[in-house]
Amino acid sequence: MLPRLLVTAPGLPAWSLDLERRLQAIDAGLAGGDIGVYVLHLERRESYAYRADEPWYLASGVKIPVAIAVMRAVEDGELSLDTRIALRETDFVDGAGGTNRHPAGARLTVAYLLEQMVVFSDNTASDVLIRSVGLERVNAVAADLIDAHMRITTLGDVRRLAYAQFHPGASRLTAQDLLALQRSPAGQARVNRLAQLLAVTPNEFMQPDLTSAFEAYYATHLNSATLVDYGRMLATLAEGQALGDEGTRYLLDLMARVQTGKQRIVAGLPRRAGFAHKTGTQYRRTCDLGIATVPAATRTGPPARVVIAACVRGTGTAAGERALRDIGAAVTASGVFVDSAPQPTVSPILATPP
Repeated sequence: MLPRLLVTAPGLPAWSLDLERRLQAIDAGLAGGDIGVYVLHLERRESYAYRADEPWYLASGVKIPVAIAVMRAVEDGELSLDTRIALRETDFVDGAGGTNRHPAGARLTVAYLLEQMVVFSDNTASDVLIRSVGLERVNAVAADLIDAHMRITTLGDVRRLAYAQFHPGASRLTAQDLLALQRSPAGQARVNRLAQLLAVTPNEFMQPDLTSAFEAYYATHLNSATLVDYGRMLATLAEGQALGDEGTRYLLDLMARVQTGKQRIVAGLPRRAGFAHKTGTQYRRTCDLGIATVPAATRTGPPARVVIAACVRGTGTAAGERALRDIGAAVTASGVFVDSAPQPTVSPILATPP
């Protein structure tokens, strides 16, 4: 039996009926995993949610609220894109991007750090920016635009909190410890390396393996939100209500240049589509969250702008990426990008499928 999810009701747009069938097929074919999807047509205000009212771990999806907090500081005159911030030994986190190629003490511009964080999903750049504006301001943005109860942590603390499910001593892991852990292969080798760093034995651990530890961490709902709430933040950003005009253009341009997730949602969208988005990847969690823009069939018609926020849980990254690609194709095939007259708005109903 499928878990409780959001399903369509009479009066919802026709494309949502087709989309629901396609998403159910993707979900059924995902062995051991689940999908969550939220779709919102910005011009027509038509929406559809599939298991999107549940909290989903966003991984690097939290970097968009971080970016909004930084851009608000720029708009307020507290920072500029040319402001240089010194990189500290304590800032380093494993992951993609170019910031880790710089030595401690290097002074990097806000513009560089934003690009690394959004375009390349650089965790060290993220934590430098969080330090610069303050975690309280980042969480204020999350409360304002996503959910009053959402709590974002630094990317370094994501690791510490996950590994603390094994042993509370993991909360004291240094930046260099985190880098050393990442160099160990995922699985028992990494668990053994953690025990080494903490000067304990694996027998003292509270969890038997990485899967159990990370699932216990995800159950805290840190760095998590419903896809409905996150999708509405994307809509607020797209409509210029999260930042001023210049800040909105700047951030959406960064999101349109994202280099991660080329095999995710964008691989299933129409060839002419633009996709301003942010991906998220962590242990058995894969996300893609953004705004797709498809030019109108006629030169005079407005483009279709559609928020698509989707996550996969319970699978490896490769399976998660395939599911997200199929979700992009399902959204395309549903007809949501095709011009149609507005239909009566009826809120989705909560139902438990038989």
